[in-house]
Amino acid sequence: MIIDERARPLLCLLTMFVACLLLGSAHAQQDVVPIEEDVDSTFQQVSANNQVQTMLQRILETEPENIREQFRLTEIPAPPFKEQARAEYYLKQMQARGLPDAYIDTEGNVIGIRKGIGDGPTFLIAAHLDTVFPEGVDTTVELRAGRYYAPGIGDDTRGLAVLLSLISALNESGLNTVGDIMFAGNVGEEGRGDLRGIKAIFRDHPNIDGFVSVDGVRLRRITTGGTGSRRFEFHFKGPGGHSFGAFGMASAIHAMGRAIAKISEFETPSYPKTTFTVGTVEGGTSVNSIAADGIFAIDLRSNDREELALLEQKAKDAANAAVAEENARWNNGQISVEFNLIGDRPVGKTPTESAIVQVAALAFDKIGIELQELSISSTDSNVPMSLGIPAITIAGGGNGGGVHSPGEWFIPINSHLGPQTALLITLALAGIDGFTEPLLEELGD
Repeated sequence: MIIDERARPLLCLLTMFVACLLLGSAHAQQDVVPIEEDVDSTFQQVSANNQVQTMLQRILETEPENIREQFRLTEIPAPPFKEQARAEYYLKQMQARGLPDAYIDTEGNVIGIRKGIGDGPTFLIAAHLDTVFPEGVDTTVELRAGRYYAPGIGDDTRGLAVLLSLISALNESGLNTVGDIMFAGNVGEEGRGDLRGIKAIFRDHPNIDGFVSVDGVRLRRITTGGTGSRRFEFHFKGPGGHSFGAFGMASAIHAMGRAIAKISEFETPSYPKTTFTVGTVEGGTSVNSIAADGIFAIDLRSNDREELALLEQKAKDAANAAVAEENARWNNGQISVEFNLIGDRPVGKTPTESAIVQVAALAFDKIGIELQELSISSTDSNVPMSLGIPAITIAGGGNGGGVHSPGEWFIPINSHLGPQTALLITLALAGIDGFTEPLLEELGD
């Protein structure tokens, strides 16, 4: 657990950056995101609201405790497919902050809904519970030379902490929204999790009208595109035999090697960016055996659906050709290949002119963050984007590095700007009862 001595530097860091709470009348960078007049007008009303100003100040004041909560979450391991312990703790935190009906769904997601007045859109904001690290990795938070180190401290424990700060601010304010706000700590964002948590949420809640994923640190870009990926295990099979006595029999590993060699020569477009890699290989029984099986895992990615489909077919064709060549090479050619899908992250995009992108850009400017770019990446937002639901991913604030490595680190410099940005986006999209209409449209209308 976190001790006071270790957490004490948080107060010093936060005090240094109080002056960075900039809530003036900035204007979104028109060269990055053109802003419509009605969107700007509504957003400025939201940000100038006295209750909202109080909530922003409250987020700043409570950020030291929010960081301590981030550390507590970090120290609860959440390996892929084993997020239950963290989920149970997170459920209690949601309930304690004013969402008593929060629950864990059948996929393992923690979900809490803050109801609006009953006549508005449903807005989902989420952060993922899982990390890339397997069981047994030490996730103790350590302070060294001004940095807090721990595997998973930023990705995405920071996002989870942002949601808790947001829930507390909303419920302490007593402010009512027009639309419903759904909060989720979802499972399965990383690796072979294959976005299973967010896929389940959109399957079970088809009424969601908009989505924001809070993922990582360094709040400087808005992710509006989803890089798609298709991941397979190519499984080569044959009869196998003794390396000397059965010599002349086709080998599953030789066929696999031929396929990898062919795939390694692929040329793909740089725009839309399209990539491939054979990440792992396995198979065979012993050094003196003709292999009866060989398996490689391949990752295919693209920012374009058609290019991704073409690349997939090209890889399968290469494997089939490799099998044919291996079978033709030997007297007893009985090699076959199976293509087993192990990951499917859909390609998606949210248009720059979408209200959710405009609102996020306005929130960046209002808080005093330079919006550096609209980016394309692979995040939980891929799923709603592919369904035509407005979705973006933003970071949770602070500074950090070493993502996906044992040396991952975090510094709470300006970290309060993350939940403040999330608050402004949420209220502008959901609308404030008796004050502003939601900027998020109901897709069912």
